Amino acid sequence: MHGTTIVAVHKDGVTAIAGDGQVTMGETIVKRGAVKVRPLADGAVLAGFAGTVSDAFTLLEKFEGYLESAKGNLVRAAVETVKEWRTDRALRNLEALLIVADSEQILTLSGVGDVIAPDEPVAAVGSGGPYAQAAATALMRHSDMSAAEIARTALLIAAEIDIYTSGNATVLTVGDDEPAADADGSVTTDPVVPGAAASDDASG
Repeated sequence: MHGTTIVAVHKDGVTAIAGDGQVTMGETIVKRGAVKVRPLADGAVLAGFAGTVSDAFTLLEKFEGYLESAKGNLVRAAVETVKEWRTDRALRNLEALLIVADSEQILTLSGVGDVIAPDEPVAAVGSGGPYAQAAATALMRHSDMSAAEIARTALLIAAEIDIYTSGNATVLTVGDDEPAADADGSVTTDPVVPGAAASDDASG
């Protein structure tokens, strides 16, 4: 279900989230440039997803609505989102995992009611998530890389192990001392075909 890699890192007042662009159907790669990370709340919050695109977009819309009503309070919006996700008869069948983050914290959201703040400021989801999280944690502890560099490098390492991760990354940042960004707030560190219209099925 979650055949991709999303990894988020917070360091030195900056949060970066990197999303892999590969989409697969079964054993076939159908797209390498899908965008699975996006800025919310005028760029103050970042979100990434693993799972089915239509399901993830539905959940992101719910989260964005709660974020607005909570006046930007990330934790409150996350709790309200997973509460509805878990209890609503239609939403409970949605298949996705979300990472949401602002300039101070990172949270992982799931449909079983979890809102997880990691012990260390690193989180990852998707089939390559464990590899990316291990790599990012090591780089956090033993390198002087920036948050964006760690996120990108961790995703590339995951791509060397996970067949559903290509390493074709889109990286977004929020916080102090951000690198130069595109007009939409994104920092693309590897060639990516813009747009998120591609369908990310049960394997992509």
